[in-house]
Amino acid sequence: MIRTNVFDYIRMLDKAADASWLRNQAISNNIANVDTPGYKRQDIAFESILKRELGRNRYESTDQKVADLKMSRLNGRTYTDYSNYSYRIDGNNVDIENENAMLAENQIKYQGLITSINQEFTNLSTVMQ
Repeated sequence: MIRTNVFDYIRMLDKAADASWLRNQAISNNIANVDTPGYKRQDIAFESILKRELGRNRYESTDQKVADLKMSRLNGRTYTDYSNYSYRIDGNNVDIENENAMLAENQIKYQGLITSINQEFTNLSTVMQ
């Protein structure tokens, strides 16, 4: 059987896009609960997981690092951000301006990831012609 790494970057970008989508949902949930007493904001951990996984093999090329990634480890993880912190009397720690800025940032990141995935498929198509 022929083993090919042609889809390694696509799989990694797909995992990143999935995490970005989850973050969009978490931020939207935070915005929806801005006035809920005691609510603590949620976020998604992905970038730190990706960095850790890519850094396991320090002296390899980026292509080799991506090829060696265990995709099952690249899942966004939901966590409660600053669970013991609240600057409001009602215990809620959601800052609406911050959430709106993070939502805009995340949407730009998601669009960039989708563009990158499309570009990878365009490159594959060009090579096959």
